[in-house]
Amino acid sequence: MKIRLDKLISNMGYGSRSEIKKDAKKGLIKVNDMVEKNTGKLIDTEKDLVKYNDEIIEYRQFIYLLMNKPKGYISATEDSYHKTVIDLLEDYHKSFNLAPIGRLDIDTEGLLLLSNDGKFNHELTSPKKNVPKTYYVELARQIEDDYGKVFKKGIKLMPENIVTKPAEFKILSEKSCELTIYEGKFHQVKRMFEEVGNRVTYLKRIKMGHFKLPVDLDAGEYIELTEEEIKM
Repeated sequence: MKIRLDKLISNMGYGSRSEIKKDAKKGLIKVNDMVEKNTGKLIDTEKDLVKYNDEIIEYRQFIYLLMNKPKGYISATEDSYHKTVIDLLEDYHKSFNLAPIGRLDIDTEGLLLLSNDGKFNHELTSPKKNVPKTYYVELARQIEDDYGKVFKKGIKLMPENIVTKPAEFKILSEKSCELTIYEGKFHQVKRMFEEVGNRVTYLKRIKMGHFKLPVDLDAGEYIELTEEEIKM
């Protein structure tokens, strides 16, 4: 892949393009161990060795994060009224122009993936892929015995006039459970429980595909995923 020198350095979190241009004039940037002052120079990320202030820059085109989304943030890149999950990122990660993969409601917590890899996004969100998403759910009323059968059969949602795909249901206590769905309709989990006469009081996504929410990852924190985890 070929990319401008200033864009490569900026994307990796080493400053703005104007700052990089000033440092290039000072001789702080080297390409293949030769001082390079032309920040518009095209760099081959597979062949060229770039150093910034004698530090080797390893370019990555794509990046993947797993966040424990807190309440009060929306799953979007920008919004005029609410804080977004992008606001939780450090400047270095913001430089990659990441986007949330799928959505969690503003009052829903838990696992949220972010990436700038469109193909990876498609693999996890395309309806044809049937990627499972598991939620921990707390309810206002006691769980009825027939919930499991109803969810497995599918629930009709209006006004879309659709029937949900078979879901997996696991009771944890009188008012808490885990629900695994294979699609992502608008407010789907909340609406499914409303259809059986109950109300969700707390919702947290704990798993999406192969990815699990680490138990020691606090709300608002995130980790970078490894190449091995992505290949799964």
